[in-house]
Amino acid sequence: MDLTLEHARALDAADPLAAHRDRFVHADDRVYLDGNSLGRLPRTTADALARVVEQQWGAGLIRSWPRWLEEARATADLLGEVVLGVAPGQVLVGDSTTVSLYRLAVAAVRARPGRTRILVEADAFPTDLYVLDGVARDHGLELVRIAAPIDDGVRAEHLAPLLDETVALVCLSHVHYRSGALLDLAGLTTLAHEVGALTLWDLCHSAGSVEVPLAASGADMAVGCTYKYLNAGPGAPAFSYVRADLLPALRSPIQGWFSQADQFAMAPDYDPVAGIDRIAAGTPDVRGIAAVREGVRTIEAAGVAALRAKGSALGDLAIALADAWLTPLGFRVASPRDAALRGAHVVLEHPEAWQACQAWIDAGVIPDFRTPDRLRIGLAALTTSFEDVWAGLDRLRAIVAEGRHLAYPTERGRVT
Repeated sequence: MDLTLEHARALDAADPLAAHRDRFVHADDRVYLDGNSLGRLPRTTADALARVVEQQWGAGLIRSWPRWLEEARATADLLGEVVLGVAPGQVLVGDSTTVSLYRLAVAAVRARPGRTRILVEADAFPTDLYVLDGVARDHGLELVRIAAPIDDGVRAEHLAPLLDETVALVCLSHVHYRSGALLDLAGLTTLAHEVGALTLWDLCHSAGSVEVPLAASGADMAVGCTYKYLNAGPGAPAFSYVRADLLPALRSPIQGWFSQADQFAMAPDYDPVAGIDRIAAGTPDVRGIAAVREGVRTIEAAGVAALRAKGSALGDLAIALADAWLTPLGFRVASPRDAALRGAHVVLEHPEAWQACQAWIDAGVIPDFRTPDRLRIGLAALTTSFEDVWAGLDRLRAIVAEGRHLAYPTERGRVT
């Protein structure tokens, strides 16, 4: 691969998604390589939020509720169609990923009475481990952690030996947060279904960056956040997916009035509504949903297939540059090299990664750090250019080659 700056600029000139960068706010000239933690602000979002606040809330007051509820449903269906490739009526937008994961995990184990085990990848994102540990404890179940290499993620050979008729639920991340490994969602779902287990997929690092074959695979449930590749902003509400034919068998452990069959009858007894709203709880976040809608529209304008193709190409360039420039400086590529097995972020391992990360930030590049010694490079195809990748890794090469990172303390602070 040609590793010159001129080649990176030529790739940008030929990039069919290049014009989409102008849909987002670029407040300064920093190289932003952390779109997998927080996406950039779409230019339309501020106006959309202003309309909700000034016109609908300010002028319409309570009369705006019918519109808000209609837009909440439309936004969920749009996210389902554009990002997840599923039919309407199977996605709910609301609450956080943690709350959504808990709700579906409890509903799932209750729907598989008599089964005694939950399976989760050993290196799952911490909140997944914490939630599932609590669910298992509270329901008298065993939480089994699937051992698999972090760099490659869980594969069939890791999951299959643990599956039998005692497994109620298998929870996996489609893209591994610490390595970028892309799991075989369809294949692993099939294995779980062969023993009658339900599947719950964490899509936080895949939604909006790769195709998510929920419909084709028959996956049961999924959750994900909207503030990463979906560009809905900090604290934006999460989404939940439940396959339509499974919905009647699920009962949410959070019995709120927004999932009540006849909400305004104000009945004293709970009777869950049919459809996806049976997993709802309280009042939807109207402003958050407006931001989700604008974020999803940025994905719709480009198309997930095009985003996947560019994300793979950005990753290939990052790996080639790392091999040539950073491997001699002690770095190791800790992500799958095959783009078909990798999501939209690339991870570099180095014993002084924390110090290098701080120096890199001070040099005008914003990456991400993950314990114990990993730099995570987020490649959001809508907003990251090939020149961004080249310039970012060039600055990292200079920092470490000159030893400038060694001036930074080794103590690791709190990283979100």
